[in-house]
Amino acid sequence: MKFTDELFEEVKELWDRYLEHPFVKGIGEGTLDKEKFKKYLIQDYLYLKDYAKVFALGLVKAKTMKEMKFYSDSIRGTLEDETQVHTNYLRYFGLSDEAVEKYRCELTTASYTSYMLAIASKGGSKEIAMTIMPCTWSYYYIGKNLYDRYKDTLEDNFYKPWIEEYSSEEFKGCADAWINYIDYLCENISESEKEDLKDIFIKSSLYEMEFWNMAYEG
Repeated sequence: MKFTDELFEEVKELWDRYLEHPFVKGIGEGTLDKEKFKKYLIQDYLYLKDYAKVFALGLVKAKTMKEMKFYSDSIRGTLEDETQVHTNYLRYFGLSDEAVEKYRCELTTASYTSYMLAIASKGGSKEIAMTIMPCTWSYYYIGKNLYDRYKDTLEDNFYKPWIEEYSSEEFKGCADAWINYIDYLCENISESEKEDLKDIFIKSSLYEMEFWNMAYEG
Protein backbone atom coordinates (compact mmCIF):
# COMPACT_ATOMS: atom_id res chain seq x y z
CA MET A 1 0.00 0.00 0.00
CA LYS A 2 1.31 3.44 -0.94
CA PHE A 3 1.80 5.88 1.90
CA THR A 4 -0.85 8.23 0.49
CA ASP A 5 -3.34 5.33 0.59
CA GLU A 6 -2.55 4.97 4.28
CA LEU A 7 -3.04 8.70 4.77
CA PHE A 8 -6.41 8.62 3.03
CA GLU A 9 -7.59 5.75 5.21
CA GLU A 10 -6.69 7.80 8.29
CA VAL A 11 -8.88 10.75 7.25
CA LYS A 12 -11.59 9.31 5.00
CA GLU A 13 -14.26 9.38 7.71
CA LEU A 14 -13.40 13.00 8.53
CA TRP A 15 -13.33 14.04 4.87
CA ASP A 16 -16.71 12.39 4.30
CA ARG A 17 -17.99 14.62 7.10
CA TYR A 18 -16.80 17.61 5.06
CA LEU A 19 -19.17 16.48 2.30
CA GLU A 20 -22.13 16.61 4.68
CA HIS A 21 -21.15 19.93 6.23
CA PRO A 22 -23.96 22.51 5.77
CA PHE A 23 -21.52 25.01 4.24
CA VAL A 24 -20.30 22.52 1.64
CA LYS A 25 -23.79 21.18 0.93
CA GLY A 26 -25.04 24.75 0.62
CA ILE A 27 -22.47 25.38 -2.11
CA GLY A 28 -23.59 22.28 -3.98
CA GLU A 29 -27.28 23.09 -3.66
CA GLY A 30 -26.76 26.79 -4.36
CA THR A 31 -28.55 27.69 -1.12
CA LEU A 32 -25.63 28.94 0.97
CA ASP A 33 -26.13 32.43 2.43
CA LYS A 34 -23.96 34.73 0.32
CA GLU A 35 -22.80 36.64 3.40
CA LYS A 36 -21.38 33.41 4.80
CA PHE A 37 -19.61 32.81 1.50
CA LYS A 38 -18.26 36.36 1.53
CA LYS A 39 -16.74 35.79 4.96
CA TYR A 40 -15.30 32.48 3.80
CA LEU A 41 -13.74 34.13 0.73
CA ILE A 42 -12.07 36.82 2.82
CA GLN A 43 -10.66 34.34 5.31
CA ASP A 44 -9.60 31.89 2.61
CA TYR A 45 -7.87 34.68 0.70
CA LEU A 46 -5.90 35.55 3.85
CA TYR A 47 -5.23 31.85 4.42
CA LEU A 48 -3.86 31.40 0.89
CA LYS A 49 -1.33 34.19 1.47
CA ASP A 50 0.26 32.18 4.27
CA TYR A 51 -0.32 28.90 2.45
CA ALA A 52 1.89 30.22 -0.35
CA LYS A 53 4.57 31.03 2.25
CA VAL A 54 4.57 27.38 3.33
CA PHE A 55 5.30 26.42 -0.28
CA ALA A 56 8.05 29.05 -0.29
CA LEU A 57 9.68 27.41 2.73
CA GLY A 58 9.47 24.13 0.84
CA LEU A 59 11.28 25.74 -2.08
CA VAL A 60 14.04 26.98 0.24
CA LYS A 61 14.48 23.51 1.74
CA ALA A 62 14.23 21.58 -1.54
CA LYS A 63 17.28 19.50 -2.39
CA THR A 64 17.02 19.37 -6.19
CA MET A 65 16.20 21.75 -9.01
CA LYS A 66 13.26 19.51 -9.91
CA GLU A 67 11.81 19.89 -6.42
CA MET A 68 12.44 23.63 -6.49
CA LYS A 69 10.47 23.92 -9.74
CA PHE A 70 7.68 21.82 -8.23
CA TYR A 71 7.36 24.19 -5.28
CA SER A 72 7.68 27.21 -7.54
CA ASP A 73 4.82 25.94 -9.72
CA SER A 74 2.73 25.37 -6.60
CA ILE A 75 3.32 28.94 -5.43
CA ARG A 76 2.26 30.26 -8.83
CA GLY A 77 -0.81 28.01 -8.85
CA THR A 78 -1.85 29.31 -5.44
CA LEU A 79 -1.20 33.00 -6.07
CA GLU A 80 -2.54 33.14 -9.63
CA ASP A 81 -4.90 30.30 -10.49
CA GLU A 82 -6.61 29.54 -7.19
CA THR A 83 -6.92 33.12 -5.99
CA GLN A 84 -8.46 34.13 -9.34
CA VAL A 85 -11.70 32.36 -8.45
CA HIS A 86 -11.70 34.17 -5.11
CA THR A 87 -10.97 37.50 -6.79
CA ASN A 88 -13.86 37.13 -9.24
CA TYR A 89 -16.30 36.47 -6.40
CA LEU A 90 -14.83 39.26 -4.29
CA ARG A 91 -15.45 41.69 -7.17
CA TYR A 92 -19.11 40.65 -7.02
CA PHE A 93 -19.12 41.68 -3.35
CA GLY A 94 -17.41 44.97 -4.21
CA LEU A 95 -14.09 44.05 -2.62
CA SER A 96 -10.66 44.60 -4.13
CA ASP A 97 -7.59 42.56 -3.21
CA GLU A 98 -6.28 45.56 -1.31
CA ALA A 99 -9.50 45.86 0.68
CA VAL A 100 -9.45 42.18 1.62
CA GLU A 101 -5.88 42.41 2.88
CA LYS A 102 -7.02 44.99 5.45
CA TYR A 103 -9.23 42.40 7.15
CA ARG A 104 -7.91 40.49 10.14
CA CYS A 105 -7.63 36.74 10.29
CA GLU A 106 -10.23 34.99 12.41
CA LEU A 107 -8.84 32.85 15.23
CA THR A 108 -9.26 29.62 13.23
CA THR A 109 -7.48 31.06 10.20
CA ALA A 110 -4.61 32.39 12.31
CA SER A 111 -4.28 29.12 14.26
CA TYR A 112 -4.28 26.99 11.12
CA THR A 113 -1.72 29.05 9.22
CA SER A 114 0.48 29.42 12.31
CA TYR A 115 0.48 25.63 12.68
CA MET A 116 1.46 25.12 9.04
CA LEU A 117 4.20 27.75 9.15
CA ALA A 118 5.60 26.29 12.38
CA ILE A 119 5.72 22.80 10.87
CA ALA A 120 7.35 24.16 7.70
CA SER A 121 9.92 26.19 9.67
CA LYS A 122 10.99 23.26 11.86
CA GLY A 123 10.54 20.35 9.47
CA GLY A 124 11.82 19.17 6.13
CA SER A 125 10.17 18.35 2.82
CA LYS A 126 8.10 15.47 4.18
CA GLU A 127 6.67 17.50 7.05
CA ILE A 128 5.91 20.42 4.73
CA ALA A 129 4.10 18.11 2.32
CA MET A 130 1.99 16.68 5.16
CA THR A 131 0.76 20.05 6.36
CA ILE A 132 0.11 21.35 2.82
CA MET A 133 -1.61 18.33 1.36
CA PRO A 134 -4.95 18.13 3.23
CA CYS A 135 -6.06 21.46 1.77
CA THR A 136 -5.22 20.63 -1.84
CA TRP A 137 -6.32 17.01 -1.76
CA SER A 138 -9.53 17.49 0.24
CA TYR A 139 -10.64 20.42 -1.92
CA TYR A 140 -10.46 18.20 -4.97
CA TYR A 141 -12.27 15.48 -3.01
CA ILE A 142 -15.02 17.98 -2.18
CA GLY A 143 -15.12 19.61 -5.61
CA LYS A 144 -15.37 16.29 -7.47
CA ASN A 145 -18.10 15.05 -5.14
CA LEU A 146 -20.13 18.25 -5.52
CA TYR A 147 -19.78 18.22 -9.29
CA ASP A 148 -20.81 14.57 -9.56
CA ARG A 149 -23.75 15.09 -7.21
CA TYR A 150 -25.07 18.39 -8.56
CA LYS A 151 -23.79 18.64 -12.16
CA ASP A 152 -27.32 18.57 -13.60
CA THR A 153 -28.43 21.58 -11.55
CA LEU A 154 -25.33 23.80 -11.72
CA GLU A 155 -26.39 26.16 -14.50
CA ASP A 156 -28.08 28.70 -12.22
CA ASN A 157 -25.96 27.97 -9.15
CA PHE A 158 -24.09 31.06 -7.90
CA TYR A 159 -21.31 28.74 -6.74
CA LYS A 160 -20.81 27.00 -10.08
CA PRO A 161 -17.37 28.60 -10.75
CA TRP A 162 -16.15 27.47 -7.31
CA ILE A 163 -17.31 23.89 -7.92
CA GLU A 164 -15.84 23.86 -11.42
CA GLU A 165 -12.48 25.14 -10.18
CA TYR A 166 -12.04 22.46 -7.54
CA SER A 167 -13.39 19.62 -9.68
CA SER A 168 -11.36 20.56 -12.76
CA GLU A 169 -8.79 18.37 -14.46
CA GLU A 170 -6.22 21.07 -13.76
CA PHE A 171 -6.86 20.96 -10.03
CA LYS A 172 -6.92 17.15 -10.10
CA GLY A 173 -3.52 17.29 -11.78
CA CYS A 174 -2.21 19.45 -8.95
CA ALA A 175 -3.53 17.05 -6.30
CA ASP A 176 -2.19 14.03 -8.17
CA ALA A 177 1.24 15.64 -8.49
CA TRP A 178 1.37 16.12 -4.73
CA ILE A 179 0.19 12.56 -4.11
CA ASN A 180 2.99 11.25 -6.32
CA TYR A 181 5.54 13.55 -4.68
CA ILE A 182 4.58 12.35 -1.20
CA ASP A 183 4.81 8.71 -2.25
CA TYR A 184 8.27 9.43 -3.66
CA LEU A 185 9.41 11.23 -0.49
CA CYS A 186 8.05 8.56 1.85
CA GLU A 187 8.95 5.44 -0.10
CA ASN A 188 11.33 3.94 2.46
CA ILE A 189 10.50 5.63 5.75
CA SER A 190 10.19 3.82 9.07
CA GLU A 191 6.91 3.05 10.81
CA SER A 192 7.82 5.57 13.50
CA GLU A 193 8.28 8.34 10.94
CA LYS A 194 5.04 7.33 9.24
CA GLU A 195 3.16 7.85 12.48
CA ASP A 196 4.72 11.28 13.00
CA LEU A 197 3.80 12.33 9.47
CA LYS A 198 0.27 10.97 9.78
CA ASP A 199 -0.19 13.07 12.90
CA ILE A 200 0.62 16.25 10.94
CA PHE A 201 -1.69 15.21 8.11
CA ILE A 202 -4.55 14.50 10.50
CA LYS A 203 -4.10 17.77 12.38
CA SER A 204 -4.23 19.80 9.17
CA SER A 205 -7.34 17.85 8.16
CA LEU A 206 -8.94 18.73 11.50
CA TYR A 207 -8.09 22.38 10.90
CA GLU A 208 -9.87 22.11 7.55
CA MET A 209 -13.03 21.04 9.37
CA GLU A 210 -12.65 23.93 11.81
CA PHE A 211 -12.34 26.28 8.84
CA TRP A 212 -15.66 25.04 7.43
CA ASN A 213 -17.22 25.45 10.88
CA MET A 214 -15.91 29.00 11.18
CA ALA A 215 -17.21 29.93 7.74
CA TYR A 216 -20.69 28.61 8.45
CA GLU A 217 -21.14 29.64 12.06
CA GLY A 218 -19.66 33.10 11.81
